Amino acid sequence: MNTTIRTSLLAAAAGACLSLPAQAAGEAKNVIFFLGDGMGPTTVTASRIYKYGETGRLNMESLKRTARIKTFSNDAQTTDSAPSMAAYMTGVKMNNEVLSMSSDTKAVAPGLDVNNNKTINNCLPSNGKSVPTLLELAKARGKAVGAITTTELTHATPAATYSHICHRDAQYDIAAQAVPGGAGFNAALLDGVDVLMGGGRNHWTPYDATTNKRGRADGRNLLTELQAKGYTVLSTRNEMMQASGGKLVGLFSSNSHLEYEIDRVAGKGEGATQPSLADMTAKAIETLSKNGNGYFLMVEGGRIDHALHGTNAKRALEDTIAFDDAIKRALSMVDLSNTLVVVTADHDHTMTINGYSHRGNPILGTVTDIKTKQTALAADGMPYTTLVFGNGGTPRKPTRDNPALVDTTANDYLQEVGVNMGSPGSETHGGGDVMLFSSGPGSAPLKGTLDNTKVFGVVKSALGL
Repeated sequence: MNTTIRTSLLAAAAGACLSLPAQAAGEAKNVIFFLGDGMGPTTVTASRIYKYGETGRLNMESLKRTARIKTFSNDAQTTDSAPSMAAYMTGVKMNNEVLSMSSDTKAVAPGLDVNNNKTINNCLPSNGKSVPTLLELAKARGKAVGAITTTELTHATPAATYSHICHRDAQYDIAAQAVPGGAGFNAALLDGVDVLMGGGRNHWTPYDATTNKRGRADGRNLLTELQAKGYTVLSTRNEMMQASGGKLVGLFSSNSHLEYEIDRVAGKGEGATQPSLADMTAKAIETLSKNGNGYFLMVEGGRIDHALHGTNAKRALEDTIAFDDAIKRALSMVDLSNTLVVVTADHDHTMTINGYSHRGNPILGTVTDIKTKQTALAADGMPYTTLVFGNGGTPRKPTRDNPALVDTTANDYLQEVGVNMGSPGSETHGGGDVMLFSSGPGSAPLKGTLDNTKVFGVVKSALGL
């Protein structure tokens, strides 16, 4: 090639590169980090088919980049939620049950108080040290920060964003870490987390033998303390929708998680007064966006995991769709030129899609023959469901129950399991990789197969922290 022509082409290429949008550190003003607890690849696929059919697409699947994430913890092939979420938030591998602490931290379960609640924090100062979270780093740079969830606000995933503890079950101590100026406050939060929403009001309010048997043994009312620091305290959807400005703490269940989406919509339990995850997400974005320096928001669809532990596929799929609806709401509110959106999961589960059903067969139904579209039979001459679990608490019998005799699409139907774990809700996490979807500034490195700790570095760089 002529030297002059080659030089001109190189110069033109260089100019073209200079004209491309920068992918530099600190280009994202805002980050929304969506975490579907237990939302493994099978759950994503089954939810897509359940809601939109085989050729459909979830809102999370509209994001431009995809990656495969390794989730093992510091001491286990199969992680629990605490170290996996903490790996995303801190970039550090830690042991199962540990929240946002150094890798050498040993998990030490809390002790029981006089009310038989796990309120006594057995963590010792010599047992590891805290490591900074993305939420704390963002706060230090003047950004607004928030964490919202459908679980208890002190549960592992939200707790990993704002607290440091040697065991995830020390939930009363975790709550205290969020109260500015109070005993046990996590000083790295500066003036406090700007938006906190979830369930489990009992961890924040005093013990009462009649009305709050799972309340705080130390007698503190953390909600009163938060109000004194300028927070608006919310307990219902209506209160949340009417709130305007300032710091918010919403606790929408008295002593547990928020209701499953099916039950919330039906008004069961406390569901009649609870907001959807999409509503909480919208309110959080609206509130945090008032900070001119930007924000970091974590949004968890936490009850996906609980339904899977219970081998209740329908509730898991419904909660996944509710989580996906929250993503849709967020995408309608933000500008992807300055907001990085990341959607992922902390771990997999043992649910799988099996058989050779024809296209269009209900994902919660029994397997069909791909050619005849008639019910397919197992070796025992009975049908079997498309979704099954590798293990779980559903007892196995010498003779399998016939799925054709029940409604496998019913809300309370529990799928069959391969290995009986002996008690309800005992299905285990899976150790497989999970998916990550992302769009927005700084998302370019989120591709291929990554360790969960690497996601921390990408988000940190995107925000310029």
